[in-house]
Amino acid sequence: MKNRVKFRFEDFDIWKQAVSISDELFSIASDLETIKKYRFSEQLNAATLSITNNIAEGSGSSSDKDFANFLNIARRSVFECANMVAIFERKGIVESNKKMELFDKLDHLSSMITNFRKRLTNK
Repeated sequence: MKNRVKFRFEDFDIWKQAVSISDELFSIASDLETIKKYRFSEQLNAATLSITNNIAEGSGSSSDKDFANFLNIARRSVFECANMVAIFERKGIVESNKKMELFDKLDHLSSMITNFRKRLTNK
């Protein structure tokens, strides 16, 4: 039996944390579809995937500088998700306590990405 291939990004805590938050954001996107807010759902799904995709894509870069650029995009997508959660809370789609919980997680992820990026660029 052949050993399973493992990608570099799978070992990164930032990717693991992003995947965990993605589960919650995808649930909100599913809820948006049930109330026929399809464009909102598509945008949230895309921004959520952008976080994990850019971490994964960057991990395949040939240089730390290139990887750092992908991490910057991932971090900006974290802010995009936070913005959408804030708007959805104002519209009564997301409850205030859920917004605050997600904000805490997204803020922590943003810090993790920033710190990881600094370690890459300060070698």
